[in-house]
Amino acid sequence: MTSGVRSQKPEVRSQESGVRRKPILYSVFCILYPVSCILSLIILLLSLGCSKKPPSVLKRQQMLMGTIVEITAISSEEERANLAITAGFKEIRRLEEMMSTYIDESEISKVNREAGVEGVKVDQELFDVVKTSLKVSENTGGGFNIAVGPAIKLWDIGGEEHLPAENELEKIKPVIGYKEISLDEDGRKLFLKKTGMGIDLGGIAKGYAADRAEEIIKRLGIKDGIIAVAGDLKVFGKRPDKKPWKVGIKHPRKEGAILAEIELSDEAISTSGDYERYFIKDGVRYHHILDPVTLQPARECQSVTIIAKSGIMADAYATGIFVMGPEKGMELIERLPDIEGVIVDKDGKVHISSGLKGKVRIVGES
Repeated sequence: MTSGVRSQKPEVRSQESGVRRKPILYSVFCILYPVSCILSLIILLLSLGCSKKPPSVLKRQQMLMGTIVEITAISSEEERANLAITAGFKEIRRLEEMMSTYIDESEISKVNREAGVEGVKVDQELFDVVKTSLKVSENTGGGFNIAVGPAIKLWDIGGEEHLPAENELEKIKPVIGYKEISLDEDGRKLFLKKTGMGIDLGGIAKGYAADRAEEIIKRLGIKDGIIAVAGDLKVFGKRPDKKPWKVGIKHPRKEGAILAEIELSDEAISTSGDYERYFIKDGVRYHHILDPVTLQPARECQSVTIIAKSGIMADAYATGIFVMGPEKGMELIERLPDIEGVIVDKDGKVHISSGLKGKVRIVGES
């Protein structure tokens, strides 16, 4: 994941960057009261009842982290809401400039360039995100692995869509181990022990960005809203009618259809699916979620949706559990505190964790 610092795309207002080099545009889906869906999560808002002074629903989008980022703020003070939304976008851009491997001068790019040479002192935030990544890697048995950077670059799903030969994959397997990432707590340094290694934070940075944007927006006085960064959604407060946010989980095999609905408040939800970025060759679907062991696309799930208190956890575990598969993945979900999930396996069967029984409503055929 290399390239020069990309120019910022202009903000898109009243219409409708994981961390990618080329933006991918996803269709916007609106139901009744218009708050749009990004990628795999569809926000369903019921029409509002009459009110003398209804709060304003302000919604804006920008291209950040290589994808559409949408921020919605509910407030009776339009100027305050707009300032908060702008601050939220600014925060996500700041993190992109720190964590994107497609920006040459980002801290993570500097760490990757020094692989096998020396450790690089980094910002405490980046250090902590990598530290969290390694913890999730341990919990998922390596299913989540930020050291897959060389494999992601080789496959280039969404770019040249290269189908690597087996000898190409074998060549890079020795530099894929997450245990070769060294953390120097005292010096706040990251060191990749082997030449050729490369960290990619695409499976965790967007969730963290949603968390940080929420903190900034709430600090500026907005109590209710949504931050949507591709398939990562952070909802806080409630809808204008004081009900929880109703979120739809996209059907992994039916374009524009919803598989299930759930109501959320002050939670994060993230979906990883094999339908997000993929190509089909000779009847085989090749998607962007790679198994760190085989370096091939993981095959046991069509989609995994994780609900957690934080976006960083929802994002990382959605990816890791997708790789683990439905059986081991659901076993892990049941063991972890404050983590729930919905897994659609390779055959389309829906698995729901015990904490979501009675809370998730299946609305589409699996």
